[in-house]
Amino acid sequence: MAHNNAVGVDNTFRRKFDREEYLERAREREKQEAEGRFKSKSKAPPVQRKPLKHRDYEVDLESRLGKTQVVTPIAPLSQQAGYYCSVCECVVKDSANYLDHINGKKHQRALGMSMRVERASLEQVQQRFEVLKKRKSPGSFTEQDLDERILKQQQEEEERKRQRRERKKEKKEEKAAEEEEANVDPDVAAMMGFGGFRSSKK
Repeated sequence: MAHNNAVGVDNTFRRKFDREEYLERAREREKQEAEGRFKSKSKAPPVQRKPLKHRDYEVDLESRLGKTQVVTPIAPLSQQAGYYCSVCECVVKDSANYLDHINGKKHQRALGMSMRVERASLEQVQQRFEVLKKRKSPGSFTEQDLDERILKQQQEEEERKRQRRERKKEKKEEKAAEEEEANVDPDVAAMMGFGGFRSSKK
């Protein structure tokens, strides 16, 4: 016989939340955050950063190439393995990431530059061309260099053609020798002790 004693669940131990108390806490927190934002804005005015400019120095990626170095955990960052950035005081392990770093937003901000590029005027472009023309070394590209390069290229082309002709001639001679071997009289070959010049391979 089954007893029908329905026992209720005792959930009196569960914590009761006071909605009003938590709403008051949320309002207080929002008020503090708004005050904090206002203080930070009033404390430091926005900084006008300079536009990006090209580097006036050469990036050194190869001076330590192929050198062996003992790395210790107590060594300063500048003497650890990799590429050291003195502006951001960090070490980057390979050249690709180092270039990404020095061209990146964090590094440029540390230098006081934004990622915007200043629009160049026509005069600035012309001046830049003039500077680059003057910077070219005196022994750079001339008409004489062009003539020498053309002559050298023609000589190389002639050499390639000559080699091709020689290879064709050799192939023709080999083919003629094979045909001559194929046309040998079997009686003469038998007298000389050969079964023939043809290969037994099929």
